[in-house]
Amino acid sequence: MELQLTKPICFFDLETTGVNIATDRIVEISILKVFPNGNKQSHTWRVNPTVPIPPETTAVHGITDQMVANEPVFKDLSKQVYDLIKDSDLGGFNSNRFDIPLLAEELLRAGVDFDMKKNLAVDVQTIFHKKEKRTLEAAYQFYCGKTLVDAHSAAADTNATYEVLKAQLSKYEDLDNNVSSLAEFSVHRKFADFAGYIGYDKEGREVFSFGKHKGAQVLDILEKEPGYFGWLLNADFPLYTKKVLTKIKLSKLNTKS
Repeated sequence: MELQLTKPICFFDLETTGVNIATDRIVEISILKVFPNGNKQSHTWRVNPTVPIPPETTAVHGITDQMVANEPVFKDLSKQVYDLIKDSDLGGFNSNRFDIPLLAEELLRAGVDFDMKKNLAVDVQTIFHKKEKRTLEAAYQFYCGKTLVDAHSAAADTNATYEVLKAQLSKYEDLDNNVSSLAEFSVHRKFADFAGYIGYDKEGREVFSFGKHKGAQVLDILEKEPGYFGWLLNADFPLYTKKVLTKIKLSKLNTKS
């Protein structure tokens, strides 16, 4: 079953130096852009992460320091990547919790003001886990009847993710074939930031979802403990989380003016 699209959607996958959203870097990115008319556009780049790739990470995706030593750094690719995705919704496998947050960090680090306010995100892994509880390789075999060759290469994983989503739409009649519904189904819980440090209460107000102030309203804490805001900005939190916190703090100042 083909996707019913009202705007392009970019399926993408990252291979990285590790799994820490705030500190790890991209070593390979592949994007498959699917247009409403069915046309597709595919791009894959190797990236010099400017930091060593740990051997245990190389063991997963097969990319070594030597293989990316002469590749461009992400900042040199950032405009090209952003221009490709800025008018599109996003799709991936575990993308809501990893790929999108890490891509946002790289774009912000490169000076690109990336935001998802006008974009929807479809996480194929979440659909899969809610329905079957498996890995991408198992999902590809289960839904498509194929063996995933070159698993953990960005291009292979990206194309497999796109094929799995189309097969999921064919298999599950209760899944609505539109990106808005798929994005809603992909969400475990809504957060104000990508990494899940700032959630919402029942009234839709931002609350901390970690640490000593877990469950407390962000605005209240920032007002009562101004030093806590400074600590958050200087600590090892993702840049996008810091951006959201700054917006929340500024919103309070704007209401006072």
